[in-house]
Amino acid sequence: QVQLVESGGGLVQAGGSLRLTCAASGRTFRGYMMAWFRQAPGKEREFVAAITWSGADTYYTDSVKGRFTISRDNAKVTTHLQMNILEPEDTAVYYCATGGTGTMRSAKSYDYWGQGTQVTVSS
Repeated sequence: QVQLVESGGGLVQAGGSLRLTCAASGRTFRGYMMAWFRQAPGKEREFVAAITWSGADTYYTDSVKGRFTISRDNAKVTTHLQMNILEPEDTAVYYCATGGTGTMRSAKSYDYWGQGTQVTVSS
């Protein structure tokens, strides 16, 4: 059974940092991109960042460029999202995703999702 489990969310003041982790188990994800999405109350799930299997290429939504860094450790089957200079607008439930095919920035392209971890940034 495929499982993606996120951790590392919490409450932080604006300007602070958090590091999210996504641990994968149950099958091999070799060759698949890993991605992070987020969903704020009343809004659609939006793309945040993605990383290729090799880790050589990373992609970010414009609002997090220069503040967030995605990385992966294929030996440990984990993906991380380092979030710095957090803003209240970053408040959301953050999800990791993998598998599937299609447009990288579309949530519909991914077959496997974690349960999400809450990130709350206070002003």
